[in-house]
Amino acid sequence: MKCAVAESQEPTSYPFGWFDWFCVWYPPAWLILFNRHWQHYKPDPDGWRWSEYVLFLLPGGFYIGLLIRWLRLAVRHRLETSDRSSDASIPATSCSDSTPSDPDYQRAFREEVLAPIVKRYFRAELHNFENLPRSGPLLVALNHAGMCFPWDFLALAVLLTEQQSWFVQPLAHPLFFDHPWLNWWLPKGWAQVLGGVRADAESFEAAIAQKTVILYAPESWRGLAKGWNHRYELAKFDASFVRLSIQYQVPILPVVCIGNEWLHPFAFNVNGFARLAKMPMFPISPLIPMFALFPSMGVWAVRSRLQYFVQPLWRPWESLPPQTELPRQATVYRLAQKLRAQLQRSISQLLKEEGRRQKDKGDREAGGG
Repeated sequence: MKCAVAESQEPTSYPFGWFDWFCVWYPPAWLILFNRHWQHYKPDPDGWRWSEYVLFLLPGGFYIGLLIRWLRLAVRHRLETSDRSSDASIPATSCSDSTPSDPDYQRAFREEVLAPIVKRYFRAELHNFENLPRSGPLLVALNHAGMCFPWDFLALAVLLTEQQSWFVQPLAHPLFFDHPWLNWWLPKGWAQVLGGVRADAESFEAAIAQKTVILYAPESWRGLAKGWNHRYELAKFDASFVRLSIQYQVPILPVVCIGNEWLHPFAFNVNGFARLAKMPMFPISPLIPMFALFPSMGVWAVRSRLQYFVQPLWRPWESLPPQTELPRQATVYRLAQKLRAQLQRSISQLLKEEGRRQKDKGDREAGGG
């Protein structure tokens, strides 16, 4: 009954106020903003509380807040267990744990939280509109980097949705669904509700079969974790996305991002620590002491200028002779590496053009001075 009542009450739009702007510009407070917005639409008694939010803002305070929340939930769980055991005739009931994607909440989160961050903080821009198709299905392939929370993915999803009114579903690493750290940081089921697709073969193929707009990183976690010493060097592409594109006749829309390497600059991956933490990466950089004092900064990234350049639409099956069966794995692999080489050339060219613009700007300023 309580679940039904909660679902029947439609909350008003989130009132983005002065404290939310403070959260945008104070790095340890981004986690507060994410959770405040969630609890406005989906009240969660297990979530963070104001008394714990305040501790996020203080050096080392997150650890105290984490302990307080853990004790609070442990005591409540013990009391609920005791109440149920005292009357065995009353069956235990709970709201469903299923967390399907929620386009309405995705829209609210995008417009009320992500858009201000993407436009004001990351200054994201989308170029080459003429290469955007009018509708899906699509497999949007992006070069992935940053060694941090996947802001290059989220920013592109915001820009594409605003430009074309698409419902974009990012393919996300399983840690965003399962990792205990993120399950404590972020609301339960957050990634699924926002339309995230688990990055495993079965979930990926099921999403492609539905013929929606899927945002995908062909480099997989290797792109995110390649580190500063390999910035703007594309890692090896997985070939599965080309095979699925051909199998389900879903075109690939390549997009090049310039600026995502600066989301966590001068960072290097330590594989041994990553394995111990059961994460795809463990960055070491000059910012790590700040992260140690303010762990809530885990969803933050350095201010950058994210520029996205849409490449021409690619239908890989047009490169193949007419046939009734899927191509061999070697053929699919060659097609994937062909796209990788093409995007690497585009990245190099865009960086050269940006370097020339910066040089010309410096020359003009020096001449004016």
